[in-house]
Amino acid sequence: MDHTGTAHDHATHEGHGGHAGASWGTAAKATLHCLTGCAIGEILGMVIGTALLWGNVPTMVLAITLAFLFGYSFTLFAVRRAGLDLKSAIKVALAADTVSIAVMEFVDNAIIALTPGAMDAHLSDGLFWSALLGGFGVAFLVTTPVNKWMIGRGKGHAVVHAYH
Repeated sequence: MDHTGTAHDHATHEGHGGHAGASWGTAAKATLHCLTGCAIGEILGMVIGTALLWGNVPTMVLAITLAFLFGYSFTLFAVRRAGLDLKSAIKVALAADTVSIAVMEFVDNAIIALTPGAMDAHLSDGLFWSALLGGFGVAFLVTTPVNKWMIGRGKGHAVVHAYH
């Protein structure tokens, strides 16, 4: 990533890394930020695919694609507001969110896929919503320690902290 003021950025990154690690609060906040974008995209994708009577695979592909798109967009808009040019902002969003979104989407979609009947449930079925929202809850619990580990090493959401 091309930064101006490299010494300042390096010092900022070191503040999030090292052996001390990140707090659970910081990790939970980063995960919740990521989950919000993912949830909007995934719910939108599931609703669109289900409403259009698409099959399971195209619906999940749309939902996962939109989850990544919305997840990245939350970070992208925040760092653009902080003054980064578009190319640098995209690099920061990719560095900050890719692992978090990937873990979250893997866990959430595994929960949905493994919940009997959830893949065939309709928008009006409680099973559809309980599997989807339950998957988000489990994904949050699994992804928070991943984000804690990454932030503690100056990776993931720690990259964004330099622009807040």
